Amino acid sequence: MNFKMIHENYNVSDLDASLKFYEEALGLKEVRRKETETFTIVYVKNDQSDFELELTQLHDHPQSYDLGECEFHLAFECDDFENAYKKHKEMGCVCFENPSMGIYFIEDPDGYWLEIVPRR
Repeated sequence: MNFKMIHENYNVSDLDASLKFYEEALGLKEVRRKETETFTIVYVKNDQSDFELELTQLHDHPQSYDLGECEFHLAFECDDFENAYKKHKEMGCVCFENPSMGIYFIEDPDGYWLEIVPRR
């Protein structure tokens, strides 16, 4: 039996702000959408992988999401690490740096952490 990872879901409070962030910060673009009376789901991805990030906005969820201690994250490999770091610093979304490991994290509008690692 073989399994292939296809997507990860993040619940978001402002879908438009999240879509803007993920496109600007990571080049992820909408590939499909499902809308109902209670929720909207948008899948985003880029040309680098078949893996998709599923962004879900629940229409009747006015409070912020409780992310606990944020001890989880999604990682992105980058072929131009220095320019990505510069861009993310300018966006003000760098939330943690680990120079000894050569990585850093950015934070999306809902507080999800995304790890940025250089292509090695």
